[in-house]
Amino acid sequence: MVDMHWALKLLTWLEVTFITVIGLILLSLAIMYIADITQNTHTIRKNYPLIGRFRYFFEHLGEFFRQYFFAQDREELPFNRADRSWVYRAAKNIDSNVGFGSTLNLNQPGTLLFLNSAFPVQEEEALIAAPVTLGPFCKTPYTTNSIFNISGMSYGAISRPAILALSRGAAKAGCWLNTGEGGLSPYHLEGNCDLVFQIGTAKYGVRDLHGNLNDERLAELATLPQIKMFEIKLSQGAKPGKGGILPAEKVSAEVAYIRGIAQGQASISPNGHTDIHSVIDLLAMVNHIRKVTGKPVGFKAVLGEKTWLVDLINEIRVQGIESAPDFITLDSADGGSGAAPQPLLDHVGLPIKESLPWLAALLEQAGLKERIKIIVAGKLITPHMVAWALACGADFVNSARGFMFALGCIQAMQCHKNTCPTGITTHNTKLQKGLDPTDKAERVASYQRNLSKSVAMIAHSCGLAEPRQLKMRHLHIITNNGFSAPWESVNPQPLIFTAAENRTSSDEASTKH
Repeated sequence: MVDMHWALKLLTWLEVTFITVIGLILLSLAIMYIADITQNTHTIRKNYPLIGRFRYFFEHLGEFFRQYFFAQDREELPFNRADRSWVYRAAKNIDSNVGFGSTLNLNQPGTLLFLNSAFPVQEEEALIAAPVTLGPFCKTPYTTNSIFNISGMSYGAISRPAILALSRGAAKAGCWLNTGEGGLSPYHLEGNCDLVFQIGTAKYGVRDLHGNLNDERLAELATLPQIKMFEIKLSQGAKPGKGGILPAEKVSAEVAYIRGIAQGQASISPNGHTDIHSVIDLLAMVNHIRKVTGKPVGFKAVLGEKTWLVDLINEIRVQGIESAPDFITLDSADGGSGAAPQPLLDHVGLPIKESLPWLAALLEQAGLKERIKIIVAGKLITPHMVAWALACGADFVNSARGFMFALGCIQAMQCHKNTCPTGITTHNTKLQKGLDPTDKAERVASYQRNLSKSVAMIAHSCGLAEPRQLKMRHLHIITNNGFSAPWESVNPQPLIFTAAENRTSSDEASTKH
Protein backbone atom coordinates (compact mmCIF):
# COMPACT_ATOMS: atom_id res chain seq x y z
CA MET A 1 0.00 0.00 0.00
CA VAL A 2 2.85 2.36 0.82
CA ASP A 3 4.46 1.69 -2.57
CA MET A 4 1.12 2.35 -4.29
CA HIS A 5 0.76 5.62 -2.36
CA TRP A 6 4.20 6.86 -3.48
CA ALA A 7 3.52 5.74 -7.04
CA LEU A 8 0.29 7.77 -7.10
CA LYS A 9 2.10 10.82 -5.66
CA LEU A 10 4.84 10.49 -8.30
CA LEU A 11 2.27 10.14 -11.07
CA THR A 12 0.41 13.22 -9.82
CA TRP A 13 3.67 15.20 -9.66
CA LEU A 14 4.56 14.16 -13.21
CA GLU A 15 1.11 15.17 -14.46
CA VAL A 16 1.36 18.60 -12.82
CA THR A 17 4.88 19.09 -14.12
CA PHE A 18 3.86 18.08 -17.64
CA ILE A 19 0.83 20.40 -17.63
CA THR A 20 2.98 23.24 -16.24
CA VAL A 21 5.67 22.78 -18.89
CA ILE A 22 3.10 22.60 -21.70
CA GLY A 23 1.39 25.67 -20.27
CA LEU A 24 4.66 27.61 -20.13
CA ILE A 25 5.48 26.59 -23.71
CA LEU A 26 2.04 27.70 -24.95
CA LEU A 27 2.33 30.95 -22.98
CA SER A 28 5.78 31.60 -24.46
CA LEU A 29 4.49 30.90 -27.96
CA ALA A 30 1.55 33.25 -27.39
CA ILE A 31 3.88 36.01 -26.17
CA MET A 32 6.21 35.52 -29.15
CA TYR A 33 3.20 35.48 -31.52
CA ILE A 34 1.90 38.78 -30.15
CA ALA A 35 5.42 40.27 -30.22
CA ASP A 36 5.85 39.22 -33.86
CA ILE A 37 2.57 40.61 -35.19
CA THR A 38 2.88 43.89 -33.29
CA GLN A 39 6.50 44.75 -34.19
CA ASN A 40 7.37 46.61 -37.39
CA THR A 41 11.10 45.91 -37.69
CA HIS A 42 11.24 42.41 -39.21
CA THR A 43 8.96 41.78 -42.20
CA ILE A 44 9.31 37.99 -42.13
CA ARG A 45 8.35 37.76 -38.46
CA LYS A 46 5.32 40.04 -38.97
CA ASN A 47 4.05 38.18 -42.01
CA TYR A 48 4.84 34.72 -40.62
CA PRO A 49 4.66 34.96 -36.81
CA LEU A 50 6.52 32.22 -34.92
CA ILE A 51 7.50 30.35 -38.10
CA GLY A 52 9.49 33.33 -39.34
CA ARG A 53 11.79 33.06 -36.34
CA PHE A 54 13.25 29.83 -37.73
CA ARG A 55 14.74 31.84 -40.58
CA TYR A 56 17.14 33.61 -38.19
CA PHE A 57 17.88 30.42 -36.31
CA PHE A 58 18.85 28.54 -39.48
CA GLU A 59 20.80 31.51 -40.79
CA HIS A 60 22.88 31.44 -37.61
CA LEU A 61 23.45 27.68 -37.82
CA GLY A 62 24.19 27.80 -41.54
CA GLU A 63 27.79 28.93 -41.24
CA PHE A 64 28.53 25.97 -38.98
CA PHE A 65 26.68 23.35 -41.02
CA ARG A 66 28.20 24.50 -44.32
CA GLN A 67 31.63 24.03 -42.82
CA TYR A 68 31.09 20.45 -41.67
CA PHE A 69 28.39 18.93 -43.87
CA PHE A 70 28.20 20.68 -47.23
CA ALA A 71 31.55 22.22 -48.23
CA GLN A 72 34.17 19.98 -49.80
CA ASP A 73 37.60 19.64 -48.18
CA ARG A 74 39.12 22.32 -50.45
CA GLU A 75 36.16 24.73 -50.63
CA GLU A 76 35.45 26.40 -47.30
CA LEU A 77 36.64 29.97 -46.64
CA PRO A 78 38.58 31.64 -45.20
CA PHE A 79 40.40 28.36 -44.53
CA ASN A 80 39.34 25.08 -46.07
CA ARG A 81 39.04 21.84 -44.15
CA ALA A 82 42.15 20.28 -45.68
CA ASP A 83 44.39 23.11 -44.48
CA ARG A 84 42.76 23.26 -41.05
CA SER A 85 43.09 19.51 -40.66
CA TRP A 86 46.80 19.68 -41.49
CA VAL A 87 47.31 22.29 -38.76
CA TYR A 88 45.32 20.26 -36.23
CA ARG A 89 47.39 17.15 -36.96
CA ALA A 90 50.65 19.09 -36.78
CA ALA A 91 49.64 20.66 -33.47
CA LYS A 92 48.71 17.28 -32.01
CA ASN A 93 51.81 15.54 -33.43
CA ILE A 94 49.57 13.18 -35.39
CA ASP A 95 50.87 11.54 -38.57
CA SER A 96 50.12 13.90 -41.48
CA ASN A 97 50.64 11.33 -44.22
CA VAL A 98 47.66 10.66 -46.51
CA GLY A 99 46.90 7.76 -48.79
CA PHE A 100 45.63 7.20 -52.33
CA GLY A 101 46.71 10.54 -53.77
CA SER A 102 46.11 14.23 -53.34
CA THR A 103 42.66 15.79 -53.25
CA LEU A 104 44.15 19.02 -54.62
CA ASN A 105 43.14 19.81 -58.21
CA LEU A 106 46.51 20.13 -59.94
CA ASN A 107 44.86 21.65 -63.03
CA GLN A 108 43.47 24.63 -61.10
CA PRO A 109 45.04 27.93 -62.23
CA GLY A 110 47.16 29.44 -59.47
CA THR A 111 48.21 26.11 -57.95
CA LEU A 112 51.84 26.22 -56.79
CA LEU A 113 54.31 23.50 -57.68
CA PHE A 114 57.88 23.18 -56.39
CA LEU A 115 60.49 21.78 -58.77
CA ASN A 116 62.04 18.75 -57.13
CA SER A 117 65.65 17.88 -57.81
CA ALA A 118 66.84 14.58 -59.25
CA PHE A 119 69.35 14.59 -56.39
CA PRO A 120 67.57 15.60 -53.18
CA VAL A 121 69.53 16.51 -50.08
CA GLN A 122 70.01 13.61 -47.70
CA GLU A 123 68.99 13.99 -44.07
CA GLU A 124 72.57 13.84 -42.83
CA GLU A 125 73.49 16.68 -45.23
CA ALA A 126 70.60 18.92 -44.19
CA LEU A 127 71.20 22.14 -42.28
CA ILE A 128 69.04 24.04 -39.85
CA ALA A 129 67.64 27.32 -41.13
CA ALA A 130 70.41 29.92 -41.33
CA PRO A 131 70.38 32.54 -38.56
CA VAL A 132 69.36 36.06 -39.56
CA THR A 133 70.34 39.22 -37.71
CA LEU A 134 67.99 42.20 -37.54
CA GLY A 135 69.21 45.65 -36.56
CA PRO A 136 72.94 45.50 -37.37
CA PHE A 137 73.37 49.16 -36.36
CA CYS A 138 71.48 48.79 -33.07
CA LYS A 139 72.97 48.65 -29.61
CA THR A 140 71.19 45.30 -29.16
CA PRO A 141 70.68 43.46 -32.50
CA TYR A 142 68.45 40.39 -32.63
CA THR A 143 69.58 37.12 -34.20
CA THR A 144 67.28 34.14 -34.73
CA ASN A 145 67.03 31.15 -37.05
CA SER A 146 63.27 30.70 -36.63
CA ILE A 147 61.50 31.09 -39.96
CA PHE A 148 57.93 30.77 -38.61
CA ASN A 149 56.67 33.00 -35.81
CA ILE A 150 53.49 34.13 -34.06
CA SER A 151 51.88 37.25 -35.49
CA GLY A 152 50.31 40.10 -33.53
CA MET A 153 47.27 39.21 -31.42
CA SER A 154 46.52 41.64 -28.61
CA TYR A 155 45.61 40.72 -25.08
CA GLY A 156 42.01 41.83 -24.99
CA ALA A 157 41.33 40.63 -28.51
CA ILE A 158 42.35 37.16 -27.31
CA SER A 159 42.07 35.74 -23.83
CA ARG A 160 44.44 35.29 -20.91
CA PRO A 161 44.80 31.49 -21.32
CA ALA A 162 45.35 31.94 -25.06
CA ILE A 163 48.20 34.43 -24.47
CA LEU A 164 49.70 32.14 -21.82
CA ALA A 165 49.62 29.18 -24.19
CA LEU A 166 51.17 31.18 -27.03
CA SER A 167 53.91 32.58 -24.78
CA ARG A 168 54.85 29.19 -23.35
CA GLY A 169 54.59 27.50 -26.74
CA ALA A 170 56.77 30.12 -28.45
CA ALA A 171 59.44 29.60 -25.79
CA LYS A 172 59.36 25.83 -26.32
CA ALA A 173 59.57 26.21 -30.10
CA GLY A 174 62.20 28.97 -30.09
CA CYS A 175 60.15 31.44 -32.12
CA TRP A 176 58.95 34.95 -31.33
CA LEU A 177 55.53 36.17 -30.26
CA ASN A 178 54.24 39.56 -31.42
CA THR A 179 52.27 41.33 -28.67
CA GLY A 180 49.78 42.96 -31.03
CA GLU A 181 48.87 46.60 -30.55
CA GLY A 182 47.16 46.07 -27.16
CA GLY A 183 50.26 46.55 -25.02
CA LEU A 184 52.35 44.19 -22.91
CA SER A 185 50.48 41.97 -20.45
CA PRO A 186 51.99 39.80 -17.69
CA TYR A 187 50.84 36.79 -19.71
CA HIS A 188 53.13 37.68 -22.63
CA LEU A 189 56.08 37.62 -20.23
CA GLU A 190 55.06 34.49 -18.33
CA GLY A 191 56.39 32.05 -20.90
CA ASN A 192 59.76 33.85 -21.21
CA CYS A 193 59.69 33.75 -25.01
CA ASP A 194 61.14 36.29 -27.44
CA LEU A 195 58.70 39.18 -27.91
CA VAL A 196 58.11 41.79 -30.59
CA PHE A 197 56.35 44.79 -29.06
CA GLN A 198 53.89 46.30 -31.50
CA ILE A 199 53.10 50.03 -31.37
CA GLY A 200 49.69 50.66 -32.88
CA THR A 201 48.11 53.92 -33.90
CA ALA A 202 46.72 54.46 -30.37
CA LYS A 203 50.14 53.63 -28.87
CA TYR A 204 48.60 51.39 -26.22
CA GLY A 205 51.09 50.54 -23.50
CA VAL A 206 53.55 53.30 -24.49
CA ARG A 207 51.27 56.35 -24.40
CA ASP A 208 50.94 59.30 -22.09
CA LEU A 209 47.63 60.68 -20.84
CA HIS A 210 47.09 62.47 -24.15
CA GLY A 211 47.83 59.44 -26.35
CA ASN A 212 51.32 60.59 -27.36
CA LEU A 213 54.38 58.33 -27.41
CA ASN A 214 55.90 58.06 -23.94
CA ASP A 215 59.70 57.75 -24.11
CA GLU A 216 59.99 56.76 -20.45
CA ARG A 217 57.67 53.82 -20.99
CA LEU A 218 59.57 52.86 -24.17
CA ALA A 219 62.88 52.86 -22.32
CA GLU A 220 61.34 50.84 -19.49
CA LEU A 221 60.10 48.19 -21.91
CA ALA A 222 63.48 48.08 -23.64
CA THR A 223 65.13 46.96 -20.40
CA LEU A 224 63.12 43.73 -20.53
CA PRO A 225 65.33 41.03 -22.09
CA GLN A 226 62.30 39.24 -23.56
CA ILE A 227 61.46 42.20 -25.82
CA LYS A 228 63.74 41.83 -28.82
CA MET A 229 62.22 44.29 -31.34
CA PHE A 230 59.67 47.08 -31.73
CA GLU A 231 57.18 47.21 -34.61
CA ILE A 232 55.24 50.31 -35.69
CA LYS A 233 51.88 49.18 -37.05
CA LEU A 234 50.72 51.39 -39.92
CA SER A 235 47.99 49.02 -41.11
CA GLN A 236 46.90 45.39 -40.94
CA GLY A 237 45.43 42.95 -43.42
CA ALA A 238 41.96 42.72 -41.93
CA LYS A 239 41.30 46.44 -42.19
CA PRO A 240 43.80 48.57 -44.13
CA GLY A 241 43.13 52.23 -43.40
CA LYS A 242 41.27 51.62 -40.15
CA GLY A 243 42.56 51.28 -36.59
CA GLY A 244 42.12 48.36 -34.24
CA ILE A 245 38.62 47.56 -32.97
CA LEU A 246 37.99 46.09 -29.51
CA PRO A 247 34.28 45.88 -28.53
CA ALA A 248 33.27 47.39 -25.16
CA GLU A 249 32.41 43.98 -23.68
CA LYS A 250 36.05 42.95 -24.08
CA VAL A 251 37.50 46.02 -22.32
CA SER A 252 37.81 44.60 -18.82
CA ALA A 253 39.48 46.45 -15.94
CA GLU A 254 42.76 44.64 -16.62
CA VAL A 255 42.67 45.28 -20.38
CA ALA A 256 41.87 48.95 -19.71
CA TYR A 257 44.81 49.24 -17.29
CA ILE A 258 47.29 47.63 -19.70
CA ARG A 259 46.17 49.80 -22.61
CA GLY A 260 45.69 53.00 -20.63
CA ILE A 261 42.03 53.48 -21.60
CA ALA A 262 38.58 53.61 -19.98
CA GLN A 263 37.01 50.34 -18.82
CA GLY A 264 33.84 49.12 -20.53
CA GLN A 265 34.13 51.44 -23.51
CA ALA A 266 34.88 50.31 -27.07
CA SER A 267 38.56 50.69 -27.89
CA ILE A 268 38.86 52.03 -31.44
CA SER A 269 42.30 53.18 -32.53
CA PRO A 270 42.83 56.05 -34.98
CA ASN A 271 43.11 54.93 -38.60
CA GLY A 272 46.68 56.21 -38.71
CA HIS A 273 49.44 57.55 -36.49
CA THR A 274 48.69 61.21 -35.77
CA ASP A 275 52.44 61.96 -35.79
CA ILE A 276 53.31 60.11 -39.03
CA HIS A 277 52.17 61.79 -42.26
CA SER A 278 55.07 61.08 -44.65
CA VAL A 279 58.03 58.79 -45.21
CA ILE A 280 60.20 61.42 -43.50
CA ASP A 281 57.97 61.22 -40.41
CA LEU A 282 58.07 57.42 -40.56
CA LEU A 283 61.86 57.28 -40.67
CA ALA A 284 62.03 59.86 -37.88
CA MET A 285 59.77 57.66 -35.72
CA VAL A 286 61.78 54.52 -36.53
CA ASN A 287 65.04 56.21 -35.60
CA HIS A 288 63.61 57.84 -32.49
CA ILE A 289 62.33 54.54 -31.09
CA ARG A 290 65.59 52.81 -32.03
CA LYS A 291 67.59 55.51 -30.24
CA VAL A 292 65.44 55.30 -27.10
CA THR A 293 65.34 51.49 -26.94
CA GLY A 294 68.60 50.42 -28.60
CA LYS A 295 66.72 47.57 -30.27
CA PRO A 296 65.66 46.79 -33.87
CA VAL A 297 62.69 48.78 -35.13
CA GLY A 298 60.55 48.25 -38.22
CA PHE A 299 57.01 48.81 -39.40
CA LYS A 300 54.02 46.75 -40.46
CA ALA A 301 51.85 47.66 -43.43
CA VAL A 302 49.51 46.30 -46.05
CA LEU A 303 50.70 47.29 -49.50
CA GLY A 304 48.23 49.13 -51.68
CA GLU A 305 49.42 52.26 -53.46
CA LYS A 306 53.15 51.65 -53.93
CA THR A 307 54.90 54.94 -54.66
CA TRP A 308 55.38 55.76 -50.95
CA LEU A 309 57.77 52.84 -50.61
CA VAL A 310 59.82 54.14 -53.55
CA ASP A 311 59.84 57.52 -51.80
CA LEU A 312 60.96 55.77 -48.62
CA ILE A 313 63.91 54.19 -50.43
CA ASN A 314 64.88 57.56 -51.89
CA GLU A 315 64.73 59.17 -48.43
CA ILE A 316 66.94 56.39 -47.03
CA ARG A 317 69.43 57.26 -49.76
CA VAL A 318 69.43 60.85 -48.55
CA GLN A 319 69.69 60.05 -44.84
CA GLY A 320 72.01 57.05 -45.12
CA ILE A 321 71.66 53.31 -44.73
CA GLU A 322 71.67 53.44 -40.93
CA SER A 323 68.39 55.38 -41.03
CA ALA A 324 66.57 52.50 -42.71
CA PRO A 325 64.01 50.41 -40.79
CA ASP A 326 65.48 47.13 -39.65
CA PHE A 327 62.53 45.20 -41.04
CA ILE A 328 59.26 45.60 -42.90
CA THR A 329 56.35 43.37 -41.89
CA LEU A 330 54.21 42.96 -44.98
CA ASP A 331 50.62 41.99 -44.25
CA SER A 332 48.19 40.70 -46.85
CA ALA A 333 44.74 41.86 -47.87
CA ASP A 334 43.55 38.37 -46.95
CA GLY A 335 44.73 38.73 -43.35
CA GLY A 336 41.90 38.66 -40.86
CA SER A 337 42.47 37.72 -37.23
CA GLY A 338 41.00 41.06 -36.13
CA ALA A 339 37.40 42.29 -36.33
CA ALA A 340 36.91 44.49 -39.38
CA PRO A 341 34.27 46.18 -41.55
CA GLN A 342 33.47 43.88 -44.47
CA PRO A 343 34.20 46.45 -47.23
CA LEU A 344 37.78 46.75 -45.92
CA LEU A 345 38.08 43.03 -45.28
CA ASP A 346 36.95 42.13 -48.80
CA HIS A 347 38.12 44.89 -51.10
CA VAL A 348 41.03 46.98 -49.78
CA GLY A 349 44.74 46.24 -50.07
CA LEU A 350 46.83 43.87 -52.16
CA PRO A 351 47.31 40.16 -51.39
CA ILE A 352 50.87 39.05 -50.72
CA LYS A 353 51.05 36.97 -53.89
CA GLU A 354 51.37 40.34 -55.62
CA SER A 355 52.91 42.59 -52.96
CA LEU A 356 55.65 40.30 -51.60
CA PRO A 357 57.51 39.72 -54.89
CA TRP A 358 57.21 43.46 -55.65
CA LEU A 359 58.62 44.52 -52.27
CA ALA A 360 61.46 42.00 -52.49
CA ALA A 361 62.31 43.28 -55.98
CA LEU A 362 62.23 46.89 -54.76
CA LEU A 363 64.69 46.23 -51.95
CA GLU A 364 66.88 44.03 -54.13
CA GLN A 365 67.13 46.62 -56.89
CA ALA A 366 67.80 49.38 -54.36
CA GLY A 367 70.61 47.36 -52.77
CA LEU A 368 68.79 47.20 -49.43
CA LYS A 369 67.62 43.57 -49.30
CA GLU A 370 70.30 42.63 -46.77
CA ARG A 371 69.75 45.77 -44.68
CA ILE A 372 65.95 45.61 -44.44
CA LYS A 373 64.56 42.18 -43.57
CA ILE A 374 61.11 41.16 -44.82
CA ILE A 375 58.60 39.57 -42.47
CA VAL A 376 55.40 38.49 -44.21
CA ALA A 377 51.95 37.50 -42.94
CA GLY A 378 48.55 36.64 -44.39
CA LYS A 379 46.95 33.15 -44.60
CA LEU A 380 50.33 31.43 -44.43
CA ILE A 381 49.44 28.46 -42.25
CA THR A 382 50.69 25.47 -44.28
CA PRO A 383 54.22 24.40 -45.30
CA HIS A 384 53.85 25.03 -49.03
CA MET A 385 52.73 28.64 -48.48
CA VAL A 386 55.54 29.34 -46.02
CA ALA A 387 58.02 27.82 -48.49
CA TRP A 388 56.50 29.98 -51.25
CA ALA A 389 57.00 33.12 -49.15
CA LEU A 390 60.65 32.28 -48.50
CA ALA A 391 61.18 31.61 -52.22
CA CYS A 392 59.66 34.99 -53.06
CA GLY A 393 62.01 36.94 -50.81
CA ALA A 394 60.66 36.77 -47.26
CA ASP A 395 63.16 36.33 -44.45
CA PHE A 396 60.50 35.35 -41.90
CA VAL A 397 56.86 34.31 -41.92
CA ASN A 398 54.29 35.27 -39.27
CA SER A 399 50.93 33.64 -38.64
CA ALA A 400 48.08 34.49 -36.28
CA ARG A 401 45.23 32.27 -37.43
CA GLY A 402 47.48 29.24 -37.86
CA PHE A 403 48.39 29.41 -34.20
CA MET A 404 44.74 30.04 -33.31
CA PHE A 405 43.95 26.71 -34.98
CA ALA A 406 46.76 25.15 -32.94
CA LEU A 407 45.02 26.49 -29.82
CA GLY A 408 41.81 24.75 -30.90
CA CYS A 409 40.00 27.37 -33.02
CA ILE A 410 37.17 25.78 -35.05
CA GLN A 411 36.60 28.78 -37.38
CA ALA A 412 33.31 29.62 -35.68
CA MET A 413 33.62 33.25 -36.89
CA GLN A 414 32.68 34.58 -33.42
CA CYS A 415 36.00 36.38 -32.76
CA HIS A 416 34.50 39.84 -32.29
CA LYS A 417 31.41 38.81 -30.29
CA ASN A 418 33.01 37.64 -27.03
CA THR A 419 31.28 34.30 -27.61
CA CYS A 420 34.19 32.22 -28.98
CA PRO A 421 33.26 28.58 -28.17
CA THR A 422 36.93 27.57 -27.76
CA GLY A 423 37.84 30.31 -25.26
CA ILE A 424 40.43 31.94 -27.50
CA THR A 425 38.81 35.29 -28.26
CA THR A 426 36.49 35.69 -25.30
CA HIS A 427 36.77 36.95 -21.72
CA ASN A 428 33.87 34.76 -20.63
CA THR A 429 35.51 32.53 -17.99
CA LYS A 430 32.99 29.75 -18.59
CA LEU A 431 34.11 29.54 -22.22
CA GLN A 432 37.79 29.89 -21.30
CA LYS A 433 37.78 26.89 -18.97
CA GLY A 434 38.24 24.44 -21.85
CA LEU A 435 41.48 26.12 -22.94
CA ASP A 436 44.25 24.65 -20.81
CA PRO A 437 47.40 26.78 -21.33
CA THR A 438 49.72 23.91 -20.43
CA ASP A 439 48.22 21.51 -22.97
CA LYS A 440 47.79 24.14 -25.67
CA ALA A 441 51.38 25.38 -25.25
CA GLU A 442 52.57 21.94 -26.33
CA ARG A 443 50.31 22.14 -29.38
CA VAL A 444 51.60 25.61 -30.28
CA ALA A 445 55.19 24.35 -30.09
CA SER A 446 54.40 21.17 -32.04
CA TYR A 447 52.69 23.14 -34.81
CA GLN A 448 55.66 25.49 -35.17
CA ARG A 449 58.17 22.63 -35.19
CA ASN A 450 56.23 20.39 -37.58
CA LEU A 451 55.59 23.23 -40.01
CA SER A 452 59.27 24.24 -39.97
CA LYS A 453 60.24 20.60 -40.49
CA SER A 454 57.85 20.28 -43.44
CA VAL A 455 59.19 23.47 -45.06
CA ALA A 456 62.68 22.03 -44.73
CA MET A 457 61.41 18.81 -46.34
CA ILE A 458 60.23 20.81 -49.38
CA ALA A 459 63.64 22.49 -49.59
CA HIS A 460 65.44 19.14 -49.39
CA SER A 461 63.24 17.78 -52.18
CA CYS A 462 64.36 20.73 -54.29
CA GLY A 463 68.00 19.81 -53.65
CA LEU A 464 68.60 22.52 -51.05
CA ALA A 465 70.26 22.09 -47.68
CA GLU A 466 67.93 24.46 -45.80
CA PRO A 467 64.73 26.49 -46.37
CA ARG A 468 66.30 29.95 -46.74
CA GLN A 469 67.95 28.74 -49.97
CA LEU A 470 64.56 28.54 -51.73
CA LYS A 471 64.28 30.97 -54.65
CA MET A 472 61.69 31.85 -57.28
CA ARG A 473 63.42 29.54 -59.75
CA HIS A 474 62.21 26.60 -57.68
CA LEU A 475 58.57 27.58 -58.27
CA HIS A 476 56.09 26.85 -61.05
CA ILE A 477 52.45 27.91 -61.13
CA ILE A 478 49.51 26.40 -63.02
CA THR A 479 48.26 28.80 -65.71
CA ASN A 480 44.85 29.16 -67.36
CA ASN A 481 45.60 26.44 -69.91
CA GLY A 482 46.14 23.88 -67.15
CA PHE A 483 49.90 23.67 -67.70
CA SER A 484 52.57 25.05 -65.40
CA ALA A 485 54.97 27.90 -66.11
CA PRO A 486 57.90 29.36 -64.17
CA TRP A 487 56.68 31.69 -61.42
CA GLU A 488 58.95 34.48 -62.67
CA SER A 489 57.44 34.34 -66.15
CA VAL A 490 53.91 34.71 -64.81
CA ASN A 491 54.86 37.30 -62.18
CA PRO A 492 57.65 39.37 -63.79
CA GLN A 493 59.25 41.90 -61.46
CA PRO A 494 59.35 45.53 -62.62
CA LEU A 495 62.62 47.41 -62.89
CA ILE A 496 62.07 50.09 -60.27
CA PHE A 497 65.61 51.38 -59.89
CA THR A 498 68.26 51.38 -62.59
CA ALA A 499 71.80 50.13 -62.09
CA ALA A 500 73.05 53.72 -62.24
CA GLU A 501 70.69 54.73 -59.44
CA ASN A 502 71.91 51.81 -57.32
CA ARG A 503 75.54 52.86 -57.81
CA THR A 504 74.62 56.40 -56.82
CA SER A 505 72.89 55.08 -53.71
CA SER A 506 75.93 52.98 -52.73
CA ASP A 507 78.29 55.90 -53.33
CA GLU A 508 76.14 58.20 -51.19
CA ALA A 509 76.00 55.67 -48.37
CA SER A 510 79.78 55.14 -48.50
CA THR A 511 80.45 58.87 -48.50
CA LYS A 512 78.01 59.47 -45.64
CA HIS A 513 79.48 56.75 -43.45
